[in-house]
Amino acid sequence: MSLIARLASVLVLLCLALPAAAVDESSLLPVDQAFVPTAEATGQGIALRWKIADGYYLYRHRTAVTAEGAGFKAGELQMPDGEKHTDPYFGPVETYRGRLDALLPGTAAAAGQVTLKVRYQGCADAGVCYPPQSRTLQVAVAAAPASATSPGGLGVAPAARSSLALFGPPATGAGTTDAVPLAQEQAFGFEAIAGHGNQLLLRFTPARGYYLYRDRTHMTLTGADGLSLGNPQWPPGQSHRDAHFGEVTVYFDQVEVPVPVLRDRPEAARATLQVTFQGCQTDGICYPPMTREVALSIPAGTRTPAAERVAAAAQAAAPIALENDRAVPSAAASAAAQVPRSTPPPELLARAQRSGGGTWLLALLGALLGGLILNVMPCVLPVLSLKALSLAEGGRGSQHARASALSYAAGVMLSFLVVGAVALGLRATGQALGWGFQLQQPLMVAALVYVMFAVGLSLSGVFAVGYGLAGAGRGLAARGGLSGDFFTGVLAVVVAAPCTTPFMGTALAFAFAAPLPLALAVFALLGVGMALPFLLIGLVPGLARRLPRPGAWMDTLKQVLAFPMYLTAVWLLWVLGKQRGIDAVALALAGLVVLALGLWALQRVRFQAAPLRRTLALALLVLSIVPLVLLPRLPAPSVAATTAPADGSEPYSPARLAQLRKQGRVVFVDMGAAWCVSCKANENAVLDREAFRAALRSANAVRMRGDWTNVDPTITAFLTRYNAVGVPLYVVFPGSGGEGEVLPTILTQQMVSDALQRAARQ
Repeated sequence: MSLIARLASVLVLLCLALPAAAVDESSLLPVDQAFVPTAEATGQGIALRWKIADGYYLYRHRTAVTAEGAGFKAGELQMPDGEKHTDPYFGPVETYRGRLDALLPGTAAAAGQVTLKVRYQGCADAGVCYPPQSRTLQVAVAAAPASATSPGGLGVAPAARSSLALFGPPATGAGTTDAVPLAQEQAFGFEAIAGHGNQLLLRFTPARGYYLYRDRTHMTLTGADGLSLGNPQWPPGQSHRDAHFGEVTVYFDQVEVPVPVLRDRPEAARATLQVTFQGCQTDGICYPPMTREVALSIPAGTRTPAAERVAAAAQAAAPIALENDRAVPSAAASAAAQVPRSTPPPELLARAQRSGGGTWLLALLGALLGGLILNVMPCVLPVLSLKALSLAEGGRGSQHARASALSYAAGVMLSFLVVGAVALGLRATGQALGWGFQLQQPLMVAALVYVMFAVGLSLSGVFAVGYGLAGAGRGLAARGGLSGDFFTGVLAVVVAAPCTTPFMGTALAFAFAAPLPLALAVFALLGVGMALPFLLIGLVPGLARRLPRPGAWMDTLKQVLAFPMYLTAVWLLWVLGKQRGIDAVALALAGLVVLALGLWALQRVRFQAAPLRRTLALALLVLSIVPLVLLPRLPAPSVAATTAPADGSEPYSPARLAQLRKQGRVVFVDMGAAWCVSCKANENAVLDREAFRAALRSANAVRMRGDWTNVDPTITAFLTRYNAVGVPLYVVFPGSGGEGEVLPTILTQQMVSDALQRAARQ
């Protein structure tokens, strides 16, 4: 595809995404006007009807009815076939527009009132989904005659089920809902004051018959540099088995919540408190998350100890599970699920923009430490060996060591900045990208295979470099000059993409949520951390003098270092096979053979006056590039060939995850990729071992695996939900329906076993 065509495609995606992202929720109908359920008794059971407003639709699989009272024995709810389509959140679904007529077959043992618990969920065409709804309908029924058919024998012919007139005229008052829900402001009162300079006092007041969720409340303080919020000090609440979110803590009465104010300056300040919370009507509707803002004058206070501020910032930086897989996302979250999400959750964005507090200091420190740890990751070690070789070849001269280290650091930092800027720019256009996105492109993987193989040939002595294309290879293969050091830094960053280190994930999450200058600062600090060991060698003369003297041993070391390069090329070929199949591997191998032949031929004629032979050698090098041109045209392997695990796990899908959670199963979600070195290390050390499988059986848990080797919007949406900018990501969902627990990037067997047992006990 031409560059112009690609740009046009990006613009089209942007134009499609902007209208949905800009939906004004105030223009939506109240849920009880969008979907109006009624019910009445019939000779076959109870007929239910939903009147659906224009521009709105209901999900079939989110519709359920239970009946109690009058000895009513109900069969399975019978609904007509709906309109089939693929939903961004649930996958293949059926929906209804205009109206939905259903039948709950059954008979009553005696005349009386039947109480129906009706649950349903729907969306607007504007791209916003309502939370799951719950209504109670009362229906008067008569006792069944002695010859009445049992519920199990009731049925509706397929032709009749599709008829809109199945149940006769609309019900007129036979079914009534509970009390009409109050407006949000009446159902949930909210106030806030500054108790003193180091504490705010929040007051939530649910109306009678309403309750507030504790753990679905998030708050931020904006407009006052140097001030942030600590952990809310919630009083004990009431344990409640919620139909939407499982076992939760709620408040049915007024509750006052002290919130510490963390300060790095004592002066008085004016600030805006923004609180987002959610609550429900008892046995009625659940409101979407609502946000209130209060302007506060905060008096002077005392500075908060640095350790306390950093600890609070670390907890705030932890991934936020905004929604629960047992429930359907709120209106805002559902809109994000239906449109490629290029912006982070509001809670994270608000924290990331507070550049004056300790949160950003922690993010920058995490970037520095994460970059430093990259030096010991297996994906980077082969290239770092080249850098060590170049330093050893250069001798002990402090001036050379300083210039070499600075050049290498410049290559590393510039590459991190370029990768970060490209990722941020593409995310701003609606592309679902994260750390390591470049290795999701088969062309990039194949190009890296060529580079690693060529570097290995150079180290093995197949060709000596010094000009033209070979000069570029020499620059990548430990040339003593500054350009060689610079390009070694570039290559180190490119091959670092498969690795995510501790501290690095949190730093990148902030970078993808922050304003551009601060985001680029995080990527720059990653580069500084990665280059730090060689910077120390170059800038500290004592360390440079400890380098070994050049000698004949260098030739042997060069040849030994060629083999890690070959192994890296083999691993990348395996990744390429995962992305484009065995044909792609064969095509790349053929290209490598031609590349080796061309480099060998070029070396043979290097000092000969043979223009024709030199031209033929260069032609072979050009010919070796042909497979790179053909690779993007190859189709990806079939889904069955790439996603059917052989270890008893299940491929990830949102619909299947929701189904397992509805069954009360513990679920271990494992998001990885073929090119992710950290993922493979965790699999070898923990996830592919019998101890892990035994822990799954003990917790009655299911392992679900998501493969992010190629671009996959479904998996990207899951990563975004937990503020993960790449893989691996491990989340353990309890059987009770509570929030999932996010595990660290680097796993241990004890850590995973403990998490599974906690989930099983909840």
